[in-house]
Amino acid sequence: MLYPLRYFPLLCCLFYCTPKAQQSHNERLETVFSFPKKMKEISGIQLSLDGNFLYTHEDHGNENEIYVFNLKGELLRKVRIDGAVNKDWEDISQDKQGFTYIGDFGNNDNLRENLAIYKVKIDAADHTPVLQTTTFYYPEQTGFPPRKKELFYDCEAFFEHRGFFYLFTKNRSKGFDSTSLIYKIPNKPGYYKAELLGKLKPGGNFDEAAITGADISPDGKTVALITHQNVLLLEDYQGDDFVHAKIRKIDLEHTSQKEGICFKGNHQLLIADERASKIGGFLYQLCLN
Repeated sequence: MLYPLRYFPLLCCLFYCTPKAQQSHNERLETVFSFPKKMKEISGIQLSLDGNFLYTHEDHGNENEIYVFNLKGELLRKVRIDGAVNKDWEDISQDKQGFTYIGDFGNNDNLRENLAIYKVKIDAADHTPVLQTTTFYYPEQTGFPPRKKELFYDCEAFFEHRGFFYLFTKNRSKGFDSTSLIYKIPNKPGYYKAELLGKLKPGGNFDEAAITGADISPDGKTVALITHQNVLLLEDYQGDDFVHAKIRKIDLEHTSQKEGICFKGNHQLLIADERASKIGGFLYQLCLN
């Protein structure tokens, strides 16, 4: 059940979740705040390293800017990214040193060959330069576009982990079967062949299983993937063998164009959706059992 913002008090537990062993409440999506009405296409979200600020951006056709919010939902500033164009920014991530990474790899029609990840440093300034550009290609994609049953090469979800980027593609194929390809790319400047780690197949229809955002917990033990309807938690994997992880599905009992997800601590998720037809445009929280 979702609670409209005007009915949802900021309880003392709003941004705190107890560890799994102590938690007894159900996993339930709760509204935190509403994004400004002009920001209709929230695509990726990430917390600052100190946990005090939320970084977000919009996707194709919008400004090359990162928007910085506090956790009360107040827009503090816009940070212009110098040296990058927002072709289709789809997700945002961060490393342990506090550098931010922007995934410009949206590819709805599977036509793009200029896929990139930009490294920046967000601070108090109102603009910041690109510090590193990583470009890449999928070696398995041989057609631009491929056949309709092989439209596997859109991507809206990635995270940085231990010096590598991990990408989870969004399946747009005819005859959708929930398959997502998992790719690995080094966090270095240059042009790289993305390494296919394998396929993830959580099951379900497009709203239930098409992956639109990703993050990894601070302790590295859980990967969270968002779809329009579900959170998919990858658990019990070794190293970066996410292909053979145990998949735990959380039905949010709410369908909207959810595209942003990030961890706050190891047992709480923040989730954002786009605004469309009076639906969405919110930041939510989900405490994990």
